[in-house]
Amino acid sequence: MHQFAFADIVVLVIYLIGVVGLGAWFFQKSRNPEGYMAASRSMPGWVVGLSIFGTYVSSISFLALPGKAFSNDWNALAFSFSLPIAAWVATIWFVPYYRKGDAVSAYQHLEQRFGVWARTYAATCYLLTQVARMGSVMYLLALPLHQLLGWNVPALILVTGGLTTLYTLLGGIEGVIWTDALQSIVLATGAVACAIILPLSMPNGASQMLEIASHHDKFSLGSMGISLSQPTFWIVLIYGMFINLQNFGIDQSYVQRYIAAKSDSDARKSVWIGALVYVPISIIFLWIGTALFTYYYTQPELLPDSLQAQIADGKGDGVFPYFIVDGLPTGVSGLLVAAIFAAAMSTLSTSLNGAATLTLTDYYRRFIRPEASQRESMIVLYVSTMSWGIIGTTTAIAMMEVQSILDAWWQLAGIFSGGMLGLFLLGMLSRKAGNGAAVFGVMLGVAVILWMTLSRTEIWPEGWATVASPFNNYLVIVFGTLTILLTGWLLAHFFARPLSEVQPNETETTSNEPS
Repeated sequence: MHQFAFADIVVLVIYLIGVVGLGAWFFQKSRNPEGYMAASRSMPGWVVGLSIFGTYVSSISFLALPGKAFSNDWNALAFSFSLPIAAWVATIWFVPYYRKGDAVSAYQHLEQRFGVWARTYAATCYLLTQVARMGSVMYLLALPLHQLLGWNVPALILVTGGLTTLYTLLGGIEGVIWTDALQSIVLATGAVACAIILPLSMPNGASQMLEIASHHDKFSLGSMGISLSQPTFWIVLIYGMFINLQNFGIDQSYVQRYIAAKSDSDARKSVWIGALVYVPISIIFLWIGTALFTYYYTQPELLPDSLQAQIADGKGDGVFPYFIVDGLPTGVSGLLVAAIFAAAMSTLSTSLNGAATLTLTDYYRRFIRPEASQRESMIVLYVSTMSWGIIGTTTAIAMMEVQSILDAWWQLAGIFSGGMLGLFLLGMLSRKAGNGAAVFGVMLGVAVILWMTLSRTEIWPEGWATVASPFNNYLVIVFGTLTILLTGWLLAHFFARPLSEVQPNETETTSNEPS
């Protein structure tokens, strides 16, 4: 395996310095809460759109999509097909819903609809999920980079977490959005470069790649059959619909960007840009995975024994990182590693700013100091950004020793966050649903999610095997969301009064947010 060349290190270092410098550039604009959390609602739609795209593509996706295509086929593309549909729903319902008021928190609306418990529940789920997400992204980024660069895993985690926390702290949401946009360009450029180089590197030319891939059915979108236990094309498509509705509809990371846009039109444009850019980029990632399969199919001697053993076990995630250093020209390797960093840092900065925003709006101002001054609010934002950065980085380092515990934590975060979409949809679609219907719906929905998730793990007792979930794991969020929505709707339909017949103080909680 070739060593990471000095020129590649120069490319990577220049990129990292540029990202931190760009974030610091916006320090003056982010020295008040409105600027730090909402960029003074002044961002152009195209920049916000690229930021949404950058948020969507984590380093996990950058490595996992080629790995899936290498080991299997293009079944994952069904997920991408759901994005335009979810984007259309977001532009029609969610974007206007969040931009009609002054709230920065996505979850303040839940308090107005169902009470403070709903807001706190959703905000806590978001924070728990983001901590697990930050830890996972940094840890899974460090693993391939350790193989690529030979650097120490804890050092890689500390560098990634420290630099991302620094520029997020300095630049606020405006710095995050602009750096995300830059990182999206780096990410896309690196992927396109690799997608072109790989077929041209085939022993007998690019046509050989297409012949081998077609012979092995690598371009298949998966089974078109009707099965609820297998990841068919339709199951992945439906799963994508619900996941993308959750992302575009209730995730603070996305909602904060809608609010940062300078107009409703720019906010809607940003959703379309984020969604429509991801679709071709995901195709490029899958193309890379297929090209890698054909490249090493014709030249298996280029792979080390350790990777061949992983491939034999059906694990192809390590092939792309290996090719980046071993198969790409000097300089291009540095660009691709920078792209991996870009995908990770974009995800991390978004999580950090969103977590800091909720700490101030949904906890500090809501329960401790409703009339906090601007200076006090900025202190909370700075301290919470650093704190969440430390917590996320510590989580990533802890994964090195206690992966089983943290994997369980990740599963639980998914379980509880899985109830958020159903709660939002219930509030938006049912005028009759009140607090009781929402509470019971969430409880039953979380129970369904818990059953479907845990019954497929070692935690589930052997004696209960007959009542384990027979459904594919992709359906967890689907069934959980529908359970909350339908349960709440039915209870409201039979037992509640219409919202128009209820006194305002019965259904709305006065916000403690300072205007």
